Amino acid sequence: MSCKKSSGKLVEPEDNTILWAEESSGEEEEIESAGKEKWKIMIIDDDETVHSVTKLALQNFSFENRGLEFISGYSGFQAKALMKKHPDTAILLLDVVMENDDAGLAVVRCIRNELKNPFVRIILRTGQPGQAPEEQVVMKYDINDYKEKTELTARKLFTTVVAALRTYRDLITIDANREGLKKIIEASASMFKIQSLSKFVSGVLLQLISLLGLHKNSLYCNTSGLAATKNDGQFIILAATGDFEIYLQKNITTVLPSAIREELTQVMSSKQSMFFGNRYIGYHHSHADSENIIYLEGFEALDPLSQDLITVFFNNVSTAFDNLYLNNELANNQTELFFTLGEMAETRSRETGFHIKRVAQYCRLFAEKYGLSEEETNMLLLASSMHDIGKLAIEDHILKKPGRLTDEEYAKMKEHALAGYQILTSSSRPLLQTAALIALQHHEKYDGSGYPQGLRGDAIHIYGRITAIADVFDALSSDRVYRSAWDLEQVYDYIRSQSGKHFDPRLVAIFFQNREEFLTIRDHSPE
Repeated sequence: MSCKKSSGKLVEPEDNTILWAEESSGEEEEIESAGKEKWKIMIIDDDETVHSVTKLALQNFSFENRGLEFISGYSGFQAKALMKKHPDTAILLLDVVMENDDAGLAVVRCIRNELKNPFVRIILRTGQPGQAPEEQVVMKYDINDYKEKTELTARKLFTTVVAALRTYRDLITIDANREGLKKIIEASASMFKIQSLSKFVSGVLLQLISLLGLHKNSLYCNTSGLAATKNDGQFIILAATGDFEIYLQKNITTVLPSAIREELTQVMSSKQSMFFGNRYIGYHHSHADSENIIYLEGFEALDPLSQDLITVFFNNVSTAFDNLYLNNELANNQTELFFTLGEMAETRSRETGFHIKRVAQYCRLFAEKYGLSEEETNMLLLASSMHDIGKLAIEDHILKKPGRLTDEEYAKMKEHALAGYQILTSSSRPLLQTAALIALQHHEKYDGSGYPQGLRGDAIHIYGRITAIADVFDALSSDRVYRSAWDLEQVYDYIRSQSGKHFDPRLVAIFFQNREEFLTIRDHSPE
């Protein structure tokens, strides 16, 4: 490779050899690109001259309105460390022979096999092609190009970098598509779970970003987006990316600036999705009379074909939105029905529906802290509301007696556990089977002195053990027809004294470790 110095810029003579300008300071230069994230190019070579020439040749390079960020290393060891630190490197210009004859090839193996990075485009550059024959290297190693240093002129370097960046861009876009589709598939699989709506809108948001040619890490530009659904007259953000990630569960009108709120009003008035330059507002009105908004900003202006693609995609997910809202409505109806039935039993004994709601929330919190799955936690939340359903079978003169029960009356009262089990157990539905189990066991005690079966320790199902401590905590800390609420310290002392007796010691420990959260539930649902 013949070279000569010039006065400030690259010159390419007729023989296509690289010529470079006089070296400036040894500091690494970076190309500025107004407001755009740069493409990362890593140069690994033990020859400082190669670094200088490469940076000089590409100093004014721009692709998709983005400049380059150069990362330099001088050995295979440095290359591995730098790739771990910069996994979003687009191109690796890699020397083969450095601290040893196959140092570069070892780097390739590390990147593909150990770091599991299939995206970075690896271009081998060697000044000693005989030591690493092109045919063998290309077949054996996952590289994307092989160049002898003598053939990589400024023009060919430019062409090689452009081709590699296009490939890297497309691979990242495909991966973003895959991630978005994966989330949508996961949401579809959990279509009939209570929490699936937020997962689904998050997947739709990611997929729209992918369709717009954008990447979650700003492949083309910095992009932000959010998805919101109307709740009690306000659009609440369910999913967000970029600048909007900190606004989950916030009102959309408190997040967007006034100019964009005007565009949102325009979309709501016309009830159709619209593009506004580098912004997109998607609108969907479901058959269940719900309204949904997806807002994206920061992408390049789209051609009509791309706009049509986005519109078709958003229209196609509308059916899924309808199904999800129908599922949520069924889940809400089920929840309301369970709480209503539970409240009926409590009302007969002069308790309030707030007791049912508090016990259910205590059970949910216990389940989460104990480590039960999300599915079990949701099941327990609903099923525990039916723990006293058997009181419907107890005569009023016993159930509503303001004074102390006689031994005979107390024996009759204890029958409500078995009665509740018998009411619920005929159903084959898992939720009602769980409710039957809780109704039967919520008066069992950890030391075996409870009723109706006298079960001991872990022979009592965890649902029964959780409901027992939740029920007693709420009963003692609330006013009852036959007594006033206990002082909080008295309640704490009692629960401590019953560890290993009435209550599972593990649940007692959870209660005291998280007592503030339990008190928050109590204070938010007063009598």
